[in-house]
Amino acid sequence: MPQESYLQENFAHRIGGNTFGKDTSIYKFEKIKRAKRAAIKSNPGIELIDMGVGEPDEGAFPEVIAALSKEAAKWENRTYADNGIDEFKEAASSYMQELYGVNIDTTNEIVHAIGSKSALSLLPACFINPGDITVMTVPGYPVMGTWTKYFEGDVINLPLLEENNFLPALDSLSTEQRKRAKLLYLNYPNNPTGASATREFFAKAIDFARENNLLIVSDAAYAPLNFKGEPLSILSLPGGKDVAVELHSMSKGFNMTGWRLSWVCGNPLAVKAFASVKDNSDSGQFMAIQKAAIKALENQSKITPLICEKYQRRLEGMTKALQNIGFPAVMPEGSFYQYVKAPKGIENGETFASGEDFSQWLIREKLISSVPWDDAGNYVRFSATFVARDGIEEEKKILDEFAKRLAGVKFIW
Repeated sequence: MPQESYLQENFAHRIGGNTFGKDTSIYKFEKIKRAKRAAIKSNPGIELIDMGVGEPDEGAFPEVIAALSKEAAKWENRTYADNGIDEFKEAASSYMQELYGVNIDTTNEIVHAIGSKSALSLLPACFINPGDITVMTVPGYPVMGTWTKYFEGDVINLPLLEENNFLPALDSLSTEQRKRAKLLYLNYPNNPTGASATREFFAKAIDFARENNLLIVSDAAYAPLNFKGEPLSILSLPGGKDVAVELHSMSKGFNMTGWRLSWVCGNPLAVKAFASVKDNSDSGQFMAIQKAAIKALENQSKITPLICEKYQRRLEGMTKALQNIGFPAVMPEGSFYQYVKAPKGIENGETFASGEDFSQWLIREKLISSVPWDDAGNYVRFSATFVARDGIEEEKKILDEFAKRLAGVKFIW
């Protein structure tokens, strides 16, 4: 047996210390990948319906790609962008005014980031000392909580429950937790529940942040994909800029996921702190990408409604199909996700102790891929980003096949 490397003792405790790499547990997304491979191998000729992918199924719009090609060829775009070019900040600021009615000072209240994930990983470095608390919501995107723990902070998870319209119960935090809390993470429209925040909830969150001296980090990556009226920014409410920064992305509303471009805007002091940490973490996104994104932002009234219309149409079809089968599915208010309670089992058949059990059964028996979430009840998330390259007719065929594969199964609730 080979001798263990001395490096095993050198790993930081935040990633596991001397046990790093020895964990034999399998992450749920790896389980999904393995189950998909096995199902495809066991069922040759039957196409797997992949409703688990959490990113747009199409690429950027032609005019944006053309702009990238043009800008990538320019000599002046070859150098480091550092904390971003002024033209992108100005375009993003105009976008915030046009879509959300928010006025952003391009000098002090906005800075670009290499995707929202990067921003969420850097913000704890601005605020979290050992023993400080970041308040997260579950189920949800864990990155800011992970980095809080890296900095020896603590994470308090607030469950998103159906009976509370998938909004966190901020009042449930104890006095001691409120004293230690530095950051509050909110994500609406929400991944994975598809719920949207109300103006009333955002107003309550603003009051809560002010009373408890914490910063709200509003992850608005899905904000353009809104099915219940005008998209909403927490910064549009009175006092929003006093207590919050908001993250916006080119990924979901512009089909630019792999381009890795976002921005942080809002409270000027928090933005300044983020820019300072970022300046010591990366050298900025390629200027040609920022300039191509300007073309997208200038055409948001053409691009985003088409994307939103597509996912709303698909989610309506998916919701109807699930309801017809007996699922307690409700049309989501935003995002591109249908988050629905997992059944307890099948009449005279298998039982499901968790959303993961049901998700694995779906892949194995029906060749339908979803993502399980068992953080606040047993649920699965179906995504409307399944690939349908031939447009609406292919969408309909996929959704019809989805319903057909589940038809006749009597689920126990």
